[in-house]
Amino acid sequence: MPIDSYETTQSPPCRIVRLAAAALGVELNLKQISFENQEHLTPEYLKMNPQHTIPTINDNGFIMSERFRFRLDLDYAIKLTRAIITYLANQYGKDDSLYPKDPKKRALVDQRLYFDACTLYKVALDYYYPIVMYKAPKDSTKYVAIGTALSFLEQFLEGQDYVAGKTMTLADLAIVVTISTLEVLNYDLSKYKNVIRWFARIKSEAPNYEDNDAGAKKFKQWSEDMMKN
Repeated sequence: MPIDSYETTQSPPCRIVRLAAAALGVELNLKQISFENQEHLTPEYLKMNPQHTIPTINDNGFIMSERFRFRLDLDYAIKLTRAIITYLANQYGKDDSLYPKDPKKRALVDQRLYFDACTLYKVALDYYYPIVMYKAPKDSTKYVAIGTALSFLEQFLEGQDYVAGKTMTLADLAIVVTISTLEVLNYDLSKYKNVIRWFARIKSEAPNYEDNDAGAKKFKQWSEDMMKN
């Protein structure tokens, strides 16, 4: 039975869920949520997810959501998890290759997932979100923070084909969405040779990667449209 997944096509956190589900062979029943029409604030949606965020899944009555953000004078508090994809792997993984059961191997995958959610994706969001949504001026300090985070990723990938071990894991699938988002926002990745090499590998190996690519392009168009308005 497909899992209901409430999302928007271009959203990076939602794209992570779709990419992980494809790798796990989990079928999703995608339900698009229009923020413009305030569909995230309907009584039905609020009953399911009081934080009124996406992505949210409903697995036969089991509700799981993530991503909480609030604005405070353009200073953003970001709370991001990767709870949905780890749940899907634990519940439906045919083996543990994407999310190892070995404590040390899992700890490394978790660390990389937290690095993505709390460092790499966070600093990208900190820089780009105010520019796209509120036409705020570019902040050079926040821009430098993206480079610092990418330098960490570059070191993680030194001599490695994947970000957390010798095979592709959930961490690769999460981080590749962040990198693909930076790419469509025209961030210059050229100095990060290990990242570029790894990026090409994951694009070729991740099942249904073309869905993420289409979503990233839609995100690019959405960002450009927002900055024009």
